[in-house]
Amino acid sequence: MSDVDVVLSALPRILQACRARDVTDPAGSGVVSAHQARILSCLDAVDPTMVTELADFMGVTPSTMSLNLKRLREAGFVTAERDPADRRVKDVRLTEAGVRMRESAAELDRSRVEAVLHALRPDERTIASRGLTVLAESADRLAAAAVPSTVEGPRD
Repeated sequence: MSDVDVVLSALPRILQACRARDVTDPAGSGVVSAHQARILSCLDAVDPTMVTELADFMGVTPSTMSLNLKRLREAGFVTAERDPADRRVKDVRLTEAGVRMRESAAELDRSRVEAVLHALRPDERTIASRGLTVLAESADRLAAAAVPSTVEGPRD
C-alpha cells in the first residue's frame, strides 16, 4: 500500500471514530446533529446560499435539504427567503444563533480523540502525534504556497 493509500484509508476512519455526534449552542438554545452542524458550516449570515446549491454541495436532493433547513429554521438557526430577483429561488442565511452554533461546532469530539489516544501505548501516542504534526505542517506549507494538487514526486 502506498503512502497516499495509507493516508486516504486512515484519515476517514479516524474522523469517523472521533467526529462530534451533536453540537450544543453555547447560549443554551438548542442542539443540532453533526449533519446539521455541517450544513450550518456551509452558510453565512450576510451572503445568502441557494437551497439548490447547498443540496448539490452536500450531495443530497433539494427536498432533503429543504427538510433539514426547515428543522434548522424552526430551531432559529437559519432564515430562508425568496430571492427578490427570482422568486423560484430560496436563499438561506444564518441567524445570530446559527453563527454562534457554527462557531462552536468542532468536527472532532475531544473526548473521542482522548479515548482513541488513551487506547495507545505511550510510545505509540508519541509516534502518532509526531506523524500527524509532520503531515499537518506539510499541509500548511502546501496551502501557503498554493501548490497545485498534482505533484510529480516526493521532495528531497
